[in-house]
Amino acid sequence: MTFKPHLLISAIFLLAGVPFFAHAQTIQCDTPAQKIQCQAALTQVEAEQKQAENDLASAQSQSSSLKSDITVLDAKIKLAQLNIKAKNLLIANLGNDIQSKVSHIATLDERIVRGQDTLAQIMRKTNEIGSYTLPEVILSQTSVAGFFKDLDSFQSVQSGLKITFEQIRSDKSETQAEKDALDKRRNTETDARHAIEIEQKNIQNDEAEKQRLLGVSKSNEKSYSAVLADKRAQAAKIRAALFQLRDAAAIPFGDALRYAQVAAAKTGVRPAFVLAILTQESALGANVGACYLTDANTGAGINKKTGALVSNVMKPGRDVEPFMNIVKNIGGDPYKQVVSCSQSVGWGGAMGPAQFIASTWVLFEDRISSALGISGIPDPWNPSHAFMASSIYLGDLGASNGTYSSERNAACKYYSGRACSASSLIASYGNSVIAKADNIQRTMIDPLQGL
Repeated sequence: MTFKPHLLISAIFLLAGVPFFAHAQTIQCDTPAQKIQCQAALTQVEAEQKQAENDLASAQSQSSSLKSDITVLDAKIKLAQLNIKAKNLLIANLGNDIQSKVSHIATLDERIVRGQDTLAQIMRKTNEIGSYTLPEVILSQTSVAGFFKDLDSFQSVQSGLKITFEQIRSDKSETQAEKDALDKRRNTETDARHAIEIEQKNIQNDEAEKQRLLGVSKSNEKSYSAVLADKRAQAAKIRAALFQLRDAAAIPFGDALRYAQVAAAKTGVRPAFVLAILTQESALGANVGACYLTDANTGAGINKKTGALVSNVMKPGRDVEPFMNIVKNIGGDPYKQVVSCSQSVGWGGAMGPAQFIASTWVLFEDRISSALGISGIPDPWNPSHAFMASSIYLGDLGASNGTYSSERNAACKYYSGRACSASSLIASYGNSVIAKADNIQRTMIDPLQGL
């Protein structure tokens, strides 16, 4: 990836034939003076953002009317534009810093290589001197002074060896610290770019809605009450639409959103992201299928739909016993309770919408019960309990930070236990979850706001 310390700020977005920014402006943050200017510009934009947020809150507090709805949309568009400007300034500030760290890491890597070469030479010299016995060294000298001179040389080599070791160790430590800092800055830049994409889509949607309301106002073909009726009808359809869950009955989206919102209040993981995770798991379940455990000793079972024998449905010694206890505690039959089938490698046995294996579920039971305010054992197949379990675990994995990179990595770890960088398959899961979360937020959650 090539990092540029400057970029185009306030690009022209042509929506509905109207540019949002009158002209393009390039901001550079390379020199110390430019950095000061960039920081001052960012501070000013942040102040404008706060004012825009207050204006939006004020507009939203007004009683509903065609005029007030247009005012709200104008305020949302302005805030989104300021958010884009702030993120672009942040990226501009990051650009030169990222480039500097890349250069510094390259310098440190070169120093480590040189240090390793020096170390190899010193060790060869040490071995060469150390291969002689004391009598051989003494007899090889024509004078006592010569003997002590070689002894001083040997001690000097040994001292150089220690110094070089310490320098390489220090350089490696500094390199790792610089790489960690670089990763954080790159993640921040990635998060900012994703936020810009989201805000651009928000502007497009809000501008389209604004033009629609302006058209209603001018043509008088529809009354405002009819507009509200359309919105409420659409909201009702969204709430009633079935939300598919893995290995459990589908529930109305309105219920799913409420469960996700309750979980978000406890964990800080946004509802759209939890909903996206469970949507992704449901899609995977349709491909993998569901199984029943039939043999507690071997962990074998059968496919729910076909009745075909399936090996490795559940791992004995790890999951079978806790699974039996969980199902019995909720009043079920362990041999008639659906779990995930095994795939080409590994074991199945994951339970319910959240897809926890039994040995992991028991580790979360107390936290799930406490968050839900229940006294009994949580049920992995109960949608409310599954939503809370997913949200708690995703919060532990870093999703509560709410950034693109933190959510994407949390999704990958939820799926595989490893970061997105581990493989393209794992990364594709994270990418799919993020795309689903953005779509759920825009098409299903946002239209319900205020209705």
